[in-house]
Amino acid sequence: MDMDLGAMWVELSPKIVDGAVAVISAIILLIIGLRIASWLASTVRDQAAKRQNVDDTLAGFFSSLVRWGVTAAVVIAVFGIFGIPVASFAAVLGALTLAIGLSMQGALGNIASGVMIMLFRPYKIGDFVEISGESGTVKDINLFQTILATTDNVKIIIPNGEAIDGVISNYSGYTQRRCDITFGIDYDDDMDKAISIIRGVIEADERALKDPEPFVKVTNLGDSSVDITTRTWCEASDLWNMKFDLIKKVKEALDAGGISIPYPHTTLVKKEAANDDAAA
Repeated sequence: MDMDLGAMWVELSPKIVDGAVAVISAIILLIIGLRIASWLASTVRDQAAKRQNVDDTLAGFFSSLVRWGVTAAVVIAVFGIFGIPVASFAAVLGALTLAIGLSMQGALGNIASGVMIMLFRPYKIGDFVEISGESGTVKDINLFQTILATTDNVKIIIPNGEAIDGVISNYSGYTQRRCDITFGIDYDDDMDKAISIIRGVIEADERALKDPEPFVKVTNLGDSSVDITTRTWCEASDLWNMKFDLIKKVKEALDAGGISIPYPHTTLVKKEAANDDAAA
């Protein structure tokens, strides 16, 4: 009996030792690999955070990609230590990835579009934009969607794939904007006087930029008015307040200068019945 146990130990001991070595090696490899994955992920996040054109969300996305990529490589290496065919495992993993990709191609497309938006920055949080026919202030950009708030505070959610494939109008893209306003005056009024009054109001407004010089010209002879168009450059943040103020101030200045602003009116012409003439 003792001989049988001794012979069995002699036969099994190399396998036990090899198994123990494999387990210890796998544990060491797993610990070191996970630490390397964590270190690389942190490094990628820190380096991305130092770049002005990389969003925090995108930095986190790249960091996660690195972490999971290194972790997957470590797991495959651990399987190799135990003699599990790596090629078969990789084939199964590839097939699984393909199946998931096909079933989630819409979501993956939005993720890819989100990465492009965060990299190329056609707009950023706080910008007023028009995307896919919807206008509003950008409140959030994540990997799947862009969230807008309209001027009446309605929440609009636009998939990133739809946003990147369409036309994007970013009204906050430049620091300066042009304020266009058209005023109509009566045909009997003095055009040069009206132009002088309008120009004086614009030049008196500190928000109106001197360069380029404000444009004030007669641009159209309408059905009931002579149209004078103004094009004034200002800081983007001043656009709407300046526009509303100029409309009010120009109206008051034209009234004070005796320049009238015509409005549509209807003239009624009464015709006598033809049989009244015949009766006479």
